[in-house]
Amino acid sequence: QAHAKVWHLYNYHFRPAQRGKVSIALSSHWIKPQRMTEKNIKECQKSLDFVLGWFAKPIFIDGDYPESMRSNLSSLLPEFSEAEKKYIKGTADFFALSFGATLSFQLLDSHMKFQQLESISLRQLLYWINSEYNNPQIFIVENSWFVSGTTKKDDAKYIYYLKKFIMETLKAIRYDGVNVFGYTVWSLLDGFEWHRGYSIRRGLFYVDFQSHDKKLMPKSSVLFYQKLIEKNGFPPLPENQPIEGIFPCGFAWGIVDNYIQVDTTPAQFLDSSVYVWDVHQTKQLIKVDGVYASKRKRHCVDFAAIRLQISLLQEMHVTHFHFSLKWSLILPLGNLSLINHTLVHYYQCFASELLRVNITPVVALWQPVIENQELPVSLAKYGAWENTETVQAFVEYARFCFTSLGDHVKFWITMNEPSVKNLTYAAGHNLLKAHAKVWHLYDKEFRRSQKGKISIALQADWVEPACPFSRNDQEVADRILEFDIGWLAEPIFGNGDYPEVMRAWLHRRNSVDLYNFHLPYFSEDEKKLIQGSFDFFALSHYTTTLVGSEKEDAVKYDHYLEVQMINDITWLHSPSRAAVVPWGLRKLLKWVKSKYGNVPIYVMANGIDDDQNMVHDKLRVYYIQNYINEALKAYTLDDVNLQGYFVYSFNDKTAPKYGLYSYVANQYEPKPSLKHYREIIGNNGFPGPETPELLCPEEVASCADCHFFRTRKSLLAFISFVFVAFIVTIFFITYYSKRMERWYK
Repeated sequence: QAHAKVWHLYNYHFRPAQRGKVSIALSSHWIKPQRMTEKNIKECQKSLDFVLGWFAKPIFIDGDYPESMRSNLSSLLPEFSEAEKKYIKGTADFFALSFGATLSFQLLDSHMKFQQLESISLRQLLYWINSEYNNPQIFIVENSWFVSGTTKKDDAKYIYYLKKFIMETLKAIRYDGVNVFGYTVWSLLDGFEWHRGYSIRRGLFYVDFQSHDKKLMPKSSVLFYQKLIEKNGFPPLPENQPIEGIFPCGFAWGIVDNYIQVDTTPAQFLDSSVYVWDVHQTKQLIKVDGVYASKRKRHCVDFAAIRLQISLLQEMHVTHFHFSLKWSLILPLGNLSLINHTLVHYYQCFASELLRVNITPVVALWQPVIENQELPVSLAKYGAWENTETVQAFVEYARFCFTSLGDHVKFWITMNEPSVKNLTYAAGHNLLKAHAKVWHLYDKEFRRSQKGKISIALQADWVEPACPFSRNDQEVADRILEFDIGWLAEPIFGNGDYPEVMRAWLHRRNSVDLYNFHLPYFSEDEKKLIQGSFDFFALSHYTTTLVGSEKEDAVKYDHYLEVQMINDITWLHSPSRAAVVPWGLRKLLKWVKSKYGNVPIYVMANGIDDDQNMVHDKLRVYYIQNYINEALKAYTLDDVNLQGYFVYSFNDKTAPKYGLYSYVANQYEPKPSLKHYREIIGNNGFPGPETPELLCPEEVASCADCHFFRTRKSLLAFISFVFVAFIVTIFFITYYSKRMERWYK
């Protein structure tokens, strides 16, 4: 009633002269049902009625309280007279909304939630207000979130909440038709925050409460909000717009399956036993003891699982297929004393069948998994990679693989995605030496005859500073890139030693803390061995991470590296919460080029998980489209020497939720993303009307059995000589025989 009287006072006595407007500012939360049932939805409506509708409905609708309040509170709720209803109704020139952590959520009586779930979706609240109160003009008079009271200038968490709320407001305007005409950040300065005191901050300006003059400093959020106001929102950035163009001739279009489906069950044709068919009684085959047919040699057609996988790969139109061998199964004892010849034959058949259909096998010798790191048990039990004996065992294993599979495999990966998160510095040290020794082994003993290439594949997710205006956050991002990628990349692709950033940081930590992290040193000979042990730079990339220097969330704070992991809640995320950030791939590829020169680069794995109930596979279609387009920008605009791109993964059976084929009830079904990837492969990128036509030379089909002849040229020359001599001898014998016959006649 007080509000209504003030509104009428202004309306009749001041508005004609002052031409202003007046309203009441109401605070609200948003709530969603625990389960989508009719009862829960009604409880959510009741929650909003009790908090927002209590004041909003009398003013914006009919002058009376919500019906849900009347039915629940009965006599406790006062009655308006008909005159009061008319007097209150319509006493607002706009809808003033406050939406923030304190008033909207923390001070909200728990009974007002009616056992439903709170949500910070401002867009949904705006849509509800628009629908409930007849499309009023809305002014957001207070909105923000908060950060820890210890956070100073780099308030990244605050920035991303602000970004989320303003983006949701823009979506409500653009897509939902909500009439929002103003937005106000809460608040200008840090201050005393109700019942939370000084334990949190929400100001754009940092206040040093301990200083005598309460010194003010602008936070990163000030710069963010300032630039947002200058741009009046989020206009499309030119660098984020898709481009048209195509990749070079011979570009490798691939698919990944960490471990192919191996089924070495013998075919019935290999059984040498003789059977009698009991057609009269049991109707079954009865084995005849002591009688055997002649055994025949194994053939690749005996492996039915291979034919199915090859046919699925052919449907994709890929040119390359990347998979890893299982060291622990090929050499169960870790040495050549016991060899799984059946499995080796299976791999030989798989590779030869790939070549038969013009798909290049890309084979990794080792890929870590959780159990035993995919090492033979004898090696895993005695220190794994921390034991130097594992290095020599890996070299002998590699030699065996090159000898057994090298006729069919020309594209080798020594180690695929060694996880730096699970590596000790000693293990990483030995791993690098093992890789280098295997590279030199191939280079000296196999490259000339097999004519292949070999390198290591590193996992390389991009790391971005959480506050783009913060020098501290940039330093943190650079440090994480060196620890995550440079640790294994710098010795191989750089100067033969670990990044200087790592050594300096660990020295600092060891000198001031109780930590004792020892990063080993390479001898000069070891540096020479490791440096340059590559033919290309292979990387796996899945997502991008934001990092900051201010400690905000203890759960996501790494004390060892002094880094705070931050989540941009406006980014698109997969069901497993992996962020979809296509531009991170382009930045990564530029970073690799800037650090390691114009090295040939292969993106060996790039993929996202999905919700298996999502029929249209929209997330993966979007992911593949945009990540490949960013790769095209790196190749076209940044002159990155990009040679290939592989999607992760082949199917859901071996990599659940990541496959381009679903696997249900023993059946493989192509997802929509497979068709989309196939179209991109067919176009070799994203050609446009003005894209010049690329004339590529016709590729000659590979011959899986030709290697035997190519590597035995001397033998072939000798056989050719003998053959020609034989023909000449026969000719002369025939010639002189006929002459002798004529002479005698």
